[in-house]
Amino acid sequence: LGGSRRGKVRGYINLAIVFLLCGLWHGASWTFILWGIWHGAFLVIERAGLDVMLARAWRPLRHVYAMLAVLGGWVLFRCDTLGHAGAYFAALAGAGADTASKYPLAMLLNNLVLATLAAAALGAMPFGRWLAELIDRRMPQGAPRNAAFAGELAWLAMVLLISCAFLAAGTYNPFIYFRF
Repeated sequence: LGGSRRGKVRGYINLAIVFLLCGLWHGASWTFILWGIWHGAFLVIERAGLDVMLARAWRPLRHVYAMLAVLGGWVLFRCDTLGHAGAYFAALAGAGADTASKYPLAMLLNNLVLATLAAAALGAMPFGRWLAELIDRRMPQGAPRNAAFAGELAWLAMVLLISCAFLAAGTYNPFIYFRF
């Protein structure tokens, strides 16, 4: 396709084509095609100047933008039909079926869900860096600085081990590409 050597517009068209093909590679359904277009469109828009605006934006706003872009792509990737994806997006926006009365929040919140949400909130923060800095500050003068790195590594290893234990103990967990 020529990459980006033939000018900006041709580079944008090439990006869109490549990501459309990525969507087709994942599956011959409209949701995967739209998933590819979704990612291609975000890349084109960001390269056309949104990246400069995002770099100057308030950090929480950048985080919200990234989460919406990623989560929207996940909805398209996991839904079987465009109708299902549309209903899912509508439910995320608060429209659609009245699920609050059908599935009250108290029914969905159990100890595992609460622990997972707490771990996710903690993991979304710079806890590892904070832990490493705390260990570094508490280390006696002249002690090797590798201890802070070891503390951060121990924290990450613990999170990995707990995640693997939950995956192994869970029920049927199909590989994401099981349909291909």
